[in-house]
Amino acid sequence: MVDWAAALSDSAIEAAVGTPAFQRGAAYARDGHVGHVKVNRNVIFGRVRGTAADPYQLIVVAEHDISATRVSATCTCPVGVNCKHAAAAMIAARDHVAPLPVTRSTGWRRALDDFVRSNDAPLPDEAPLALQFTATRDSAAAYDPRLEQLRRVTIRPLMLGKRGRWIRAGISWRDLRDPWRQTPCRSDHVELLRQVYASAGDATRYAYDQAELDLGDFPPAIWKLLAEAREIGLDLVGRSHGPVGLRAVGAAVFLDVSRGTDRDVTLAPGVRIGDERVPIGSVGLLGWPPHGLFRETGGSLELVPLAEPPSEHVTRLLGETIAIPADEVDAFVADYYPVLGRAVEVRSSDDTVELPEIAAPRLRLSAAFRPGHEVRLGWSYVYAADDDERAYRLDDPADGRRDPGAERELLVRATRIVSRWSGLLDRSGMIAADAVLHGMDTAAFVEDALPVLDAEPVIDVDTSGEVPAYAAADGTPLVRVSATDDADGTDWFDLRVTVSVGGEDVPFEQLFAALARGDSQLILDSGTYFRIDDPGLDRLRRLIEEARSLQDRDSDGLRISPFQVGLWEELVELGVVGSQSRRWQRRVDGLLDLDSIEPLDVPASVDAVLRPYQLDGFRWLSFLYEHRLGGILADDMGLGKTLQTLAMIVRARATEPAAGPFLVVAPTSVVQNWARECERFTPGLQLVSITETAARRGMPLRAAVGHADVVVTSYALFRLEYDAYDALDWSGLVLDEAQFVKNHQAKTYQCVRRLAAPFKVAITGTPLENSLMDLWSMLSIVAPGLFPNPNHFKERFRNPIERGKDTEALESLRRRVRPLMRRRTKELVAADLPPKQEQVLEVVLSPQHRRLYQTHLQRERQKILRLLDEPDDNRFTILRSLTLLRQLSLDPYLIDDAYADVRSSKVDALMEQLGEVVDEGHRALVFSQFTRFLGRVRERLDAEGIAYSYLDGTTRDRAAAVDEFKSGRAPVFLISLKAGGFGLNLTEADYCFVLDPWWNPAVEEQAVDRAHRIGQTRRVMIYRLVSADTIEEKVMELKARKRDLVARVLDDTAGELSAPLSANDIRGLLG
Repeated sequence: MVDWAAALSDSAIEAAVGTPAFQRGAAYARDGHVGHVKVNRNVIFGRVRGTAADPYQLIVVAEHDISATRVSATCTCPVGVNCKHAAAAMIAARDHVAPLPVTRSTGWRRALDDFVRSNDAPLPDEAPLALQFTATRDSAAAYDPRLEQLRRVTIRPLMLGKRGRWIRAGISWRDLRDPWRQTPCRSDHVELLRQVYASAGDATRYAYDQAELDLGDFPPAIWKLLAEAREIGLDLVGRSHGPVGLRAVGAAVFLDVSRGTDRDVTLAPGVRIGDERVPIGSVGLLGWPPHGLFRETGGSLELVPLAEPPSEHVTRLLGETIAIPADEVDAFVADYYPVLGRAVEVRSSDDTVELPEIAAPRLRLSAAFRPGHEVRLGWSYVYAADDDERAYRLDDPADGRRDPGAERELLVRATRIVSRWSGLLDRSGMIAADAVLHGMDTAAFVEDALPVLDAEPVIDVDTSGEVPAYAAADGTPLVRVSATDDADGTDWFDLRVTVSVGGEDVPFEQLFAALARGDSQLILDSGTYFRIDDPGLDRLRRLIEEARSLQDRDSDGLRISPFQVGLWEELVELGVVGSQSRRWQRRVDGLLDLDSIEPLDVPASVDAVLRPYQLDGFRWLSFLYEHRLGGILADDMGLGKTLQTLAMIVRARATEPAAGPFLVVAPTSVVQNWARECERFTPGLQLVSITETAARRGMPLRAAVGHADVVVTSYALFRLEYDAYDALDWSGLVLDEAQFVKNHQAKTYQCVRRLAAPFKVAITGTPLENSLMDLWSMLSIVAPGLFPNPNHFKERFRNPIERGKDTEALESLRRRVRPLMRRRTKELVAADLPPKQEQVLEVVLSPQHRRLYQTHLQRERQKILRLLDEPDDNRFTILRSLTLLRQLSLDPYLIDDAYADVRSSKVDALMEQLGEVVDEGHRALVFSQFTRFLGRVRERLDAEGIAYSYLDGTTRDRAAAVDEFKSGRAPVFLISLKAGGFGLNLTEADYCFVLDPWWNPAVEEQAVDRAHRIGQTRRVMIYRLVSADTIEEKVMELKARKRDLVARVLDDTAGELSAPLSANDIRGLLG
């Protein structure tokens, strides 16, 4: 009897009351708020303490079927139904229902004797109950005669009195609502009436003291409860206590159409109970919309449920007879009868009016073919009856003459048919009312979809225009791709492509555009089509992804130049940059005093003791600001560039307090670091962080800045709101991690360069990463008059220097850059940092790993050797092969999922090292360029039970990942090189593992310097894992050559680029 309560699951309770109420109810049950709970058959009675002075009382009713148990509850709390108190009661009932005790041995007779002796005697304290039904006229009928049938029937409980008569005393709905109120009545009668009361739901919420309840307020489920009442002997009685009839057969309402002698037509409501037609005026309807009816005959009351409850609109028609003039009968039959017939039965009992069959909708697809492989599709619902046809577009507004249910079934059926052709669907996944297909989508529609749709019986296909004939090309496309170096060095290419298929030339513009869109096939004007996801086109697709733009070209190929100046550089001659460069030239005379920079003291409000080199940097920045000159602070990573800059800003604000604020633009991940450093070292500065656009922060930039001394924002937000920043007056612009603006064709670079500020400084530990153009981009911002023309800079400096043949150009570049760059390496300030020990760990591949590597090596080597006759034409293919071999040196799984079971020798070597590091209490950073390889390391760390943090470009909560490592919860931090190369201070680590050497040494050094920086107190161990006898050894050699280029240009053996200026240096700068 109570098994269902014991079996209640959390999910069933949560489904009944909702997640918030379930969670609060669980807390109530756990904290002892449930004062009393009782389970009786399928009802739970409970009392739960809440916020009110008295406990809330509640009833939970369970409905059982074959598949599940569903529960609903009513409560005296303000919520009233399915509340947290009900959840608490259900949990308490479930947890406290215990199996009944078992009567053992000889005690069974004593346990049953009382039952046997009293089985034949009536129980004096269990009086039967009854439900009294009273029919009254609904007050609403006084205002609307059509509601005459809405007479009310009220119900109330009665109890059999001592004299054998039904009485009201001793029982009421209030008694039944309170599960703890004792009633001298049959328990099964009490329980059922409580279910009746609970089934009314909200209708009883404000009826606590109401003697009678309106039967029309109950849901249709009341009819099942009334039938159960009759089955258990609970009498249904009328006003005079006579029996009330309860029909098991449902009634139905209908509209009867008949024609009179004057040819007019009447539409009259009717009722049918079984086969008996009953005058509508003799019955009353229960509920709104009604779910049952009643009638009084011979002083007795009869209740009948409706088989199908009518809608509210149909219900209103049951209160009147409608007359239709003879000359409007055709309009009624055509426009109104179909709508009525779908909502309620419409008949002509006397056959005086011929009612046609109501037309069902069909789907029509109109396909209009146009030149250029285009087809315009339109879907509509069509209703056809005799010669009359009505068509409605799928997205036409609702029309009462249509059948929404049938239309929906049609749409769902048709959607299942066309679901494999996504171009025919809208965003919701259903058929789109209109669609325009082009190219291969048109071909697929003609070849695949059209025959299927044409054969579907519920879809009519109507085509117009000439339906093209399409055919797949014979053979595969022949592709010739060449990537030629334009003498820029190692990073840029000229592209030449020719393609033919089946002897037919493929226009390059069409192919290039299709590949850029990511199409898998291309269709030619002739109707011939072929796949462009063929492996032979992989090289072309990769290059398109890298270039990301389509340019005009001649018939021989396409030129892609990442160093093209673009629109912004074309505007140089209009004076946008010229005015800045003239201002810079006017102030260059201040450099004549550079040899004797004033030995300024650090402002007292700077809460830090600057190291000697930091003091020099502060003085140099202050000198540049005073003379309105720009520069590059290019100290190695981790040497305190932020602190030096903040100290300069403090002095500048003190000398010019009325001037505008300083603007700091930094990567998103570094913005908060500026706020922390400012609060730590220069708390007197008012710093404002702009981390949202104006739309999200709810105020314009000027209001957000207010009276700030320093404003910090990200490169992305600066670019998005450039006009707002440009409208403010700034004392200076600081670009942190300034390598972010090394691309002089990018929008961010253009905005930074255009911003009017009297002083601009770039802060970066890597002013040169891949090409001397990185350095030019920064100098063109901070000192626009130094090298105003990028093409001249290429010809004069970049090309000869990067080719390594022009020492004169190198020396000239040093002389001109030296005044504007301050660079100190860690070697120059070694006394301020603990030692950094670097070691290359040679990894020997396992036999299986080695066999796979050698197999692919031979294949790629043969491919490259064939291409070396024309290396410039095949550079892209060569680079792709090299990347494959780099990945294979790490883990065969990176190139093919089929190698998932092959153990990576490098992962094994790493785990051996990490095991010792972690066991000895050290903490380690692990870097890799390939995030998929980091995923393999994660799997091994999970298997070994070693906790770790993880950070790559997809990590959303970067701060949480960093905090997990810095707090000590994870001794290992896995970081992708690109995501973790800047903006992080991880001096908690004293071990760094670089898993794959990269030919850009600056990025690798940036990553390592997350640990080896100011604030580090322990020796830092750097391990570079290199697979023996693989391409990684060659990458190490290439990296050494690139590092040599940086050293020759920037460091000059002893840091000459940042040495004090001589008079000759100044002359060279001005020359």
